[in-house]
Amino acid sequence: MIALNVVNVSLNLFGRSILSGLSLEIHDDRVIGLVGPNGAGKSTLLKLIAGEHTPDAGTLTRAKGVTVGYLAQEPVLDPDKTALEEVLSAIPELAQIEAELARIEAQLSDPAVYSDDRKLARALDRQAHLHEHFDALGGSTFEQRVRETLLGLGFAERDLHVKVPALSGGQKKLVGLARLLMRPPGVMLLDEPDNHLDLNGKAFLERFIQQYAGAVVIVSHDRYLLDRVVDEIADLEGGQIEVYPGTYSEYVIEKELRLARQQQLYRIQQRQIDRLEAVARRLLIWGRDYDNPKLTRRGKAILSRVEQMDQIERPQLKRRRIGLELDGWRGSNKVVEVSGLAKGFGGVAVLRDVNLLVRYAERVVLAGPNGAGKSLLLRTILGQEQIDAGEIVIGPSVEIGYYAQHHETLDPAQTLIDTVRRARPMAENAAVAFLLRFLYSYKQMRQRVGDLSGGERSRLQLALLMLGNANFLLLDEPTNNLDIASAEVLEAALDDFEGAVLAVSHDRYFIDRIAARIVELKDGVAREVLGTYEEYLSATLA
Repeated sequence: MIALNVVNVSLNLFGRSILSGLSLEIHDDRVIGLVGPNGAGKSTLLKLIAGEHTPDAGTLTRAKGVTVGYLAQEPVLDPDKTALEEVLSAIPELAQIEAELARIEAQLSDPAVYSDDRKLARALDRQAHLHEHFDALGGSTFEQRVRETLLGLGFAERDLHVKVPALSGGQKKLVGLARLLMRPPGVMLLDEPDNHLDLNGKAFLERFIQQYAGAVVIVSHDRYLLDRVVDEIADLEGGQIEVYPGTYSEYVIEKELRLARQQQLYRIQQRQIDRLEAVARRLLIWGRDYDNPKLTRRGKAILSRVEQMDQIERPQLKRRRIGLELDGWRGSNKVVEVSGLAKGFGGVAVLRDVNLLVRYAERVVLAGPNGAGKSLLLRTILGQEQIDAGEIVIGPSVEIGYYAQHHETLDPAQTLIDTVRRARPMAENAAVAFLLRFLYSYKQMRQRVGDLSGGERSRLQLALLMLGNANFLLLDEPTNNLDIASAEVLEAALDDFEGAVLAVSHDRYFIDRIAARIVELKDGVAREVLGTYEEYLSATLA
């Protein structure tokens, strides 16, 4: 059954056409993977379906009784609440009912009520009705279900009482997901729900989507996740959608075949048009030269036929991609050596006895659960955090380039042009030419960094890495927020990079592509993973 139907929808935002005549059927028993380049309008489409935007043209219709739930890229959570309190507020009616029941209980102890049969009867009837409604909403077991859900999502009991601002990015995503789970909608819209999740979080998300009794539309750049959960891929580009049945890998192959067929049909039609136009031109010339209206009419009729043809669009065989090149250079054989490293954070011993050696040209991936201290380890190598014990030795011929997970190395007040020129002195026109390689418009180059989307900030960080001339890259979740095409460019650039790489990532495709060695950071120590990443996954998630 079609749960929600988007028909011929168009939407303009800030003077720019985002969606143009777009149609999409969302069935109540299918999972749709929504893909497309950054800036194509994927998040905008989800907001439109969720009712946060109103279309300029077209219609959205829901089946009777169908509800829609939306998890944004950055969930809006109350900073004054703990994780537990935030999820408990998912059904505000329960709090309202509890407040009303407390008011009635106070009335029942009032002599003016319990001594008046009519008032007492009304109060008791109202109390019974509220209890019935409370039970229908699952109020009697609600807090227990919230706790079980959060613990099932990987929260420790102590995490439930942590204020929202102190939660990690992954934990905030899981709190937002838990809120949705408390009242499951008929259509669930998930905008990059896997960003910042560790392996256990991603495994839970996979199981949840596979078992969900309703429609799911998910925006994700995790190719592995899309292969595991989706029934069809909706490819958004140029304001319109084309749907491909099957997994992401099947979509890649089918799209290539469709484009090849379209290219072949386009060429055949163009040859036919060229022949018809040549015939028409000859007839028009003969009609003029020999003053023959019949030939002129025939020539015009052929041109009219060409104009009325349902012309095949020339396919865009290759989407524009970022022009990332990471050259690097040979430096020290021992790039970094960490010995007996200990570091506490917030009164907790996060790193206890970490030993790690990265050599020239190695590709090492740090794996492990959220909160294990992976980002903290990178910051200690950078010298941004004072260590409590141990030693970190950086090779004498090593220049470090750093990609920060939350873009904290970027100045939100700077424009893109100023950011690039600060990283490497250059003329403004050179900075513009450089930023064009990373698919920014001239208007975006004049914007503040703080006004960019997550994907746009990610591309800017990659651009700065390219300018940095480093031979040792510390990459903290570099594929978060990148579209799939840009992630593939990054993977190819790292293949060609002459230098060492130490990366934190939960992107399974990325790890399979670049990792020569996997080191798990867990319980304050680092241990090398033997075998393939798939074997590590199986052992970790068993």
